[in-house]
Amino acid sequence: MNDLNTNTVEQSNIYSFLKTTKRVRVSDGKEISIFNGTSSANYILLLVLPQLGDFDSLEYAWWLNKYQDILHEKKIALRAIAIGNLKSGEKYCQYTGFNPENLFLDETAEIHQQLNLYQGLNWQFPTFNCSQNQWLNLILMCAGIGSKGTLKEVLRGYFGDKKAPSLLQENEIVNIKFLPPIKGSLFNKVGKNYQRPFELATIRLKNMIEVLTNWRTYVPNDNYLTQRGGTFLFNNQGKIIYQHRDEGILGFAENKSNPLAFLP
Repeated sequence: MNDLNTNTVEQSNIYSFLKTTKRVRVSDGKEISIFNGTSSANYILLLVLPQLGDFDSLEYAWWLNKYQDILHEKKIALRAIAIGNLKSGEKYCQYTGFNPENLFLDETAEIHQQLNLYQGLNWQFPTFNCSQNQWLNLILMCAGIGSKGTLKEVLRGYFGDKKAPSLLQENEIVNIKFLPPIKGSLFNKVGKNYQRPFELATIRLKNMIEVLTNWRTYVPNDNYLTQRGGTFLFNNQGKIIYQHRDEGILGFAENKSNPLAFLP
C-alpha cells in the first residue's frame, strides 16, 4: 500500500472537501460530485468503504437494505465511496442491491488516506512485494493483530447476540453456493427475537463464498486489502453530527448489535 497521504483533511473541513470531490459513479461511469443530488436532503450519510469485496462492505449493504424506508422517511441521502473499478462496483450492486447511482469509486484509496482512515496493519516483510505484504497483513488482521475487535466480532457471529434483532425472517431463504438452501425458521430452534447463534455467521459465509468465487472482479487490486473505512453523517448545514472510523476488520459499526442505531 502507498504511504499515508500527508495532505490529510482537517476535521472542520471534511464537508467542504467532500462537497468538491468528484469520483466515477457506478450507474453511468461519469465522474461527478459525490454529493450531486443531495441539496434537498435533511441529512447526508456518507460511507467510505474498503474494498468492495471486503466483509465490511457487504455486511454494511445488508443492513442498509433493512433501513431503506427509514432513510427515505427522514430524507437521508445515502452516498458511498469504495475501493474498486466499474466492474467491481456493478458486481457489488448486483449482489447486494445497493443503488449504483449512490456508489462512487476510488481505485487507489486516495480519499481514505485524505480522511486519515486507518490503513490497516502495514508491516513490511523483506523480499515481499506490495501485494504479498498486503495479503500477509490481511491474514494477521483476520487473526486480530492490528485489527481491534475482530475476533470478538467473529465469535459474536457464531454465538449470537441477545442485544441484536433477529436477522432472518422465518420464511426467508438464504442461498449459499455449494450448499442446500437455508430457511430462516431453522434458527428458531435456538430462539426467537434476537440474533441467534450462527445466524450472522451464515450471512457472512454467503458473502465470503460470493467474493471468493468472483475475487478478481470484486478486488481488482490487492494493494489496498487492509485499508479500512468510515461513516460520516452530515446535517443540511454541512455539520458532522456523527462519525465512526473503522479500527479493524468487521469494525464498520460502533454499535455492532445495531449498526445504524446512530441515525436521527
